[in-house]
Amino acid sequence: MNSNISEISKIGLRFDNSYARLPNMLLSQIFPVPVKSPRLIILNNILGKELGLDFSTLSENRAASLFAGNLIPYGSEFIAQAYAGHQFGYFTMLGDGRAILMGEHINKKNKRYDVQLKGSGKTPYSRNGDGRAALGPVIREYIISEAMHALNIPTTRSLAVVTTGEQIMRENLLPGAVLTRVADSHIRIGTFQYIAMKRDLKAL
Repeated sequence: MNSNISEISKIGLRFDNSYARLPNMLLSQIFPVPVKSPRLIILNNILGKELGLDFSTLSENRAASLFAGNLIPYGSEFIAQAYAGHQFGYFTMLGDGRAILMGEHINKKNKRYDVQLKGSGKTPYSRNGDGRAALGPVIREYIISEAMHALNIPTTRSLAVVTTGEQIMRENLLPGAVLTRVADSHIRIGTFQYIAMKRDLKAL
């Protein structure tokens, strides 16, 4: 067995990817775009324990590669989700333009969690975007999501932040980063709006 796969398998990730088995119109199977030089900035070990994951045996370099999308864990099925919604005052086709779902992890209590990488590269729904994220907004989302959780406000959680070793262009050049997000589900109201737009009752 590849040493990378062996080391990552010890974390305890256990996938059952029900969304990936839905009709193709609802998703696109796509891998993250590898980054130049991932470096781990934040690892939320408290959330890791809730997920039943043990990162103690994982080197910092391997953890950075995992959360950047450079390493693909066994059992994962990377997908971008399609959905619709209102943007700039118009109802339109949207979708995960800079986020890719790694898979649905089942913890030891058989609770299901979506594990998603945000800032992991272009998807079929990126339109003119680069699919990347800047470090500043990623850290802000990490802080705000965990603060909301501490206030008992249901929201996505933040598991890890890595820098990519690459610059991305916004108003100026900024350091790139990837945020690992965790949620009970990333299904949205816009998921059902998208199906309704397609008039596909079977998919619904």
